[in-house]
Amino acid sequence: MEKVIDIKHLNKSFGSHEVLRDVNFTVNKGEVVCLIGSSGSGKSTLLRCINLLETPSGGEIIYNGENILDDKHDIKQYRTHLGMVFQQFNLFNNHNVLKNCIVGQQKVLKRSKEEAKTNALKYLQIVGMDQYINAKPRQLSGGQKQRVAIARALAMDPEVMLFDEPTSALDPEMVGEVLKVMRQLADEGHTMLIVTHEMEFAREVSDRVVFMDKGVIVEEGSPEQVLVNPKQERTKEFLKRTLKQ
Repeated sequence: MEKVIDIKHLNKSFGSHEVLRDVNFTVNKGEVVCLIGSSGSGKSTLLRCINLLETPSGGEIIYNGENILDDKHDIKQYRTHLGMVFQQFNLFNNHNVLKNCIVGQQKVLKRSKEEAKTNALKYLQIVGMDQYINAKPRQLSGGQKQRVAIARALAMDPEVMLFDEPTSALDPEMVGEVLKVMRQLADEGHTMLIVTHEMEFAREVSDRVVFMDKGVIVEEGSPEQVLVNPKQERTKEFLKRTLKQ
């Protein structure tokens, strides 16, 4: 398998508080990896370190064979290869839907307005939001905003999509519409790393599930191995508590 991201001995501390401790794992091309675990286990921090929204305290992030934490790498250039979808959408409230999906392409990728517009419309259609191109974010539901955020990330043509609990800020009835889009992306072969609390979704779409606790990877494997037949007591406890809710 072709490794796209290879995390080696990654650490992250905030002051004296260790949030990530010697984390090692890989994401292969075309693979869907779901990160699960309790709040505070380090999942979101790991995602933010991969995207360099947080600076790791130690370790390596190897992207396509090169350590992007060494001094010679252009962080802005590296980030163009990663699409990030946040919990809180992070749309530009003063721009309409179409402009939200165009502005990054023009500023970062230096695309012409026409090229950016064509690309944006393609992905807005894929996520079912092409009817809303003139709407401002305040006129949209949470599920619609998140679908626009996904289209915006896809319009940058990233090699890897990172999702940080994309459904956690949504009302329960809106969760399904976002997960449906993500299932479609998984079916199309997008490389995806997803922090999620949606266990059923993780079981259905992921090639691999990674369970984190207290900043370390406790267990990883296929959905069947981790979610149905976990070996570690800590994983069993987490699933018992989570699946009861």
